[in-house]
Amino acid sequence: MTTTDPAVSVRGVGRRLGGVQALQDVSFDLPAGAVCGLLGRNGAGKTTLMAVVAGHDRPDAGEVAVHGERPFENPAAAGLVSMVRDDQRYPDDFHLAHLLRVGPLFHAGWDAQLAEEVVDVFRIPAKPQLRKLSRGQSSAVGILVGLASRAPVTVLDEPTLGLDAPSRQAFADLLVRDLAARPRTVLVATHLADELEGLLDRVLVLDGGRLVRDAALEDLQGSASVVLGPVEAVERATADVGVLASRRVGGFLERVVEEPGGSARAAEDPALQVRRAGLQELVAALGAGPGPAATPRPDRLTEVSR
Repeated sequence: MTTTDPAVSVRGVGRRLGGVQALQDVSFDLPAGAVCGLLGRNGAGKTTLMAVVAGHDRPDAGEVAVHGERPFENPAAAGLVSMVRDDQRYPDDFHLAHLLRVGPLFHAGWDAQLAEEVVDVFRIPAKPQLRKLSRGQSSAVGILVGLASRAPVTVLDEPTLGLDAPSRQAFADLLVRDLAARPRTVLVATHLADELEGLLDRVLVLDGGRLVRDAALEDLQGSASVVLGPVEAVERATADVGVLASRRVGGFLERVVEEPGGSARAAEDPALQVRRAGLQELVAALGAGPGPAATPRPDRLTEVSR
């Protein structure tokens, strides 16, 4: 294996769950050492994709490799990837002490010192059973497992759910520091795209089970704009650019467009406001379709009453 080999390679992956096509022909590579944000609305297929990458589930079509190994039912891949779900379950009688004791049994690279630091930073209580912890405390336990495992590929499903702002910042600080000391590949699903933007090297956006965007963060930043103003003026200024999403409020129209400056005509019209679209806005626009397996429309208009 060379240093240019991807840490994660996904080729033509499909997965059907019940009557829903959760993933459709998904392909991408994650380079070793990258932090990748997996973004999209609820039901887009994020958790299914992470489970397939982690070897917790098997795709119906396509192939997945983690550092060259097939992750599903493959002992050789067991130590290569660690996934912590947002609804991670533990044995009913498990306390924090049990988790700290068994962690090294499942993860060869387990860092006990880092685990204890996470306990202190997030003040994870020792006495309650893990299943009785609050939403934020459960997220802190997930962060503990994800960071302390130090698996070459670490998959985190909504790691900051229920955490307050200082705790979310503490997570970001811990992740940055630990990655500097022990580089690894991180795939993190989050609804707080703007908040974690500074951590990301790459962004994957899912919508309806399809991968609708796969790009380096620097290529996404500034790639879209928001144009706001009177309906006719916005429509005229954006007639010749790609419109990702539209929102109308009374006589005003707001459009997210695939143009860094909004369009030449928008920039010249004093009646219009033009600004760079944030990552969260861009993700929302890309995932504004009507549901799983839907074909994205070129212009999605939402009427909002006063």
